[in-house]
Amino acid sequence: MSLTLLFVLAVGLGAVAWLVGRARAGRFAVPARAQHSLPGYHGAYVALWTALPALLFAAVWTGVSPGLVTQRVIASPAAAPLAADPFARRAVLSEARGLAEGTLQSAFNPAAEALAPEYKAAKLHYGLIGLALAAVLSFAGGFFAFTRVKPDFRARTRVERAVTITLLLASLIAILTTVGIVASLLFESVRFFGKVGVFDFLFGTRWSPQAASGGDMKALGAIPLFWGTIFIGAIIAMLVAIPLGLMSAIYLTQYAAANTRKWMKPLLEILAGVPTVVYGYFAALTVAPVIRGFGDWIGIPGASSESALAAGLVMGIMIIPFVSSMADDSLAAVPQAMRDGSLAMGATKSETIRRVLVPAALPGIVGGVLLAVSRAIGETMIVVMAAGLAANLTANPFASVTTVTVQIVQLLTGDQEFDSAKTLAAFALGLVLFVVTLLLNIVALGVVKRYREAYD
Repeated sequence: MSLTLLFVLAVGLGAVAWLVGRARAGRFAVPARAQHSLPGYHGAYVALWTALPALLFAAVWTGVSPGLVTQRVIASPAAAPLAADPFARRAVLSEARGLAEGTLQSAFNPAAEALAPEYKAAKLHYGLIGLALAAVLSFAGGFFAFTRVKPDFRARTRVERAVTITLLLASLIAILTTVGIVASLLFESVRFFGKVGVFDFLFGTRWSPQAASGGDMKALGAIPLFWGTIFIGAIIAMLVAIPLGLMSAIYLTQYAAANTRKWMKPLLEILAGVPTVVYGYFAALTVAPVIRGFGDWIGIPGASSESALAAGLVMGIMIIPFVSSMADDSLAAVPQAMRDGSLAMGATKSETIRRVLVPAALPGIVGGVLLAVSRAIGETMIVVMAAGLAANLTANPFASVTTVTVQIVQLLTGDQEFDSAKTLAAFALGLVLFVVTLLLNIVALGVVKRYREAYD
């Protein structure tokens, strides 16, 4: 029995229970003001007791039932010819499961075809058991809650407590997931630094994972990758995004008519919703050839079709909505009295913007820029398609460079040995990227918080 069917069963019974509980509470022969909770809370209480036990059982049963099915298949007479080797047995059982579930049309091993009917029967058997137990739990919980529906029963308190616990669990899942990600990065990074020195990794200027596979641990110096990430994401992209984003925000908040702002701002923010792979296509097929032609025209030797400039320009266009939106909010939050005071002193509109509004909104603008930098240095797809894979330590924007995220993808693609320094280097790079991004976000949020405290 699939998890989906159990989920639908639990939700369906819960919906029916809500209607029944609400109807019972609505028939109380007492004035509404004498009841502790509204009928809707009574219905929600009965629904929770009907659906939650079945959902929890479904979650447990989904993990337990495959093992029970496999044991029943192995104990059947049809499984007698199976080999004693565990690997061979698992291969045959896997094929039998595929035939029974319809994911395979034919099997390589004839024994799998003989086991497929047994597998299908065992799955149906335990599926029906799971369905029956879920239904029993659901009806038992619903009956218990239904008997407690009375005028003085505190259904609202119980429901709100259940909602609070659910929200707390959701928050804990997010926090524990973050802790797990950081722990996995730290664990693998420690293994990496047991093979490669921290100083060699952080300050080495030669990046060649292929040479590291041959035993040359000095070839895992990450400075070219750090430079490529900064060069593309924090320099070129920001040179595009900051002026364009700031000027668009100033125009929208200070000069644009209300009707113009109404349609122009949503159009600008559409850029933030475009998939990064589309930006990658645009960078590789349109921008990069133009830049290479321009480099050849002005006499740049060795202008590459994959360049830092192409990736940075397109990445900057992608980041414009982040900068523009934060700057827009910051400028709009400056008190009107400051603007009016400047104009009353005889300053022009442009002077008011330059000397009053922008300095007053600067903390929020800086926070937006730092968040945009965090977004840019984590970008991968545009760099893969437009900047290339070469780890060059160069300041030539027409040359091919690479970034940390691109090398992480390269190191973990395909069949890799997770006990080699070459593969473990991906986790060390990820840890450095995580720390840098975390620091940028902390600084940005601190700046934004300070700004909000000043003007809210």
